Amino acid sequence: MFRTVFGFVALVLAAGAATTSASAQATGDRLKIITGKKTIAIAYRADATPFSFAKENNEPTGYTIDICKAVVTSLEKRLNIAGLKIQWVPVTAQSRFEAVADGKADLECGSSTVTLSRMKQVDFSSIVFVESTGLAVKTASGITSLKDMVGKKIAVIAGTTNEKVVAARSDQLQLNATIVRVKDRDEAVAALESGTADAFANDKLLLIGTRFKDPQALRMLPDDLSIESYAIVLPRGDWELRLAVNTALAQIYRSGEVMTIFNKWFSPIGAQPSLLLQATYTLGALSE
Repeated sequence: MFRTVFGFVALVLAAGAATTSASAQATGDRLKIITGKKTIAIAYRADATPFSFAKENNEPTGYTIDICKAVVTSLEKRLNIAGLKIQWVPVTAQSRFEAVADGKADLECGSSTVTLSRMKQVDFSSIVFVESTGLAVKTASGITSLKDMVGKKIAVIAGTTNEKVVAARSDQLQLNATIVRVKDRDEAVAALESGTADAFANDKLLLIGTRFKDPQALRMLPDDLSIESYAIVLPRGDWELRLAVNTALAQIYRSGEVMTIFNKWFSPIGAQPSLLLQATYTLGALSE
């Protein structure tokens, strides 16, 4: 009996190991494919200003986009490829992880927060930014803090970490707030400006980068609802690509290039790297 059970367990474990090995092998060839095609596919969002957005000519730009361009420059040297071409792949907040998992993109560069549940589908690089969830409200509403949101309606983009955070904080503080799930930033803005929602919850710098009809009529609440650690999204199980990307990030952090990129995007609005972000850059500057 015990031999039979033991044999069955051993068979299951062996099958699982074989599946894992096959899966790792299948997803561990991105660098070879990139080298063969001399092209790397990078997913980007057009609505995540100032981290990832599209210019008038549809060219991707932003803080994380510049980080990824620097990573590509490092990969060119590592793979000995002159002029590694970037194929830009547009994605949404809902499709970004699937694009990498399904092989439509090799990386995703935007404002994607690292979470354990997302690691079931994709992997992540070293952290590239640290943010927090905030709330934008109409100044005329009289709302001055999260505690004033009792019974109010809060717009969130479906599928984001902000959605989970707002729901959790509402339960924790017994706000009895109604979560208004929307497809994208435009719908969230429309909901807030029309009064369908009393607030729009998003990462704070994304709120600053959002285009409102009358920004002066809005205010951001001082509350930090969460800590959002951004990273480059990578295919799950591909340790070679993850190592190559993290090696590039370490070089960018050690050289100080990351501060040049930070200042380009955040100095104009008077932002300075927080203590958490400074620590992120220091810890990410791994030695060879």
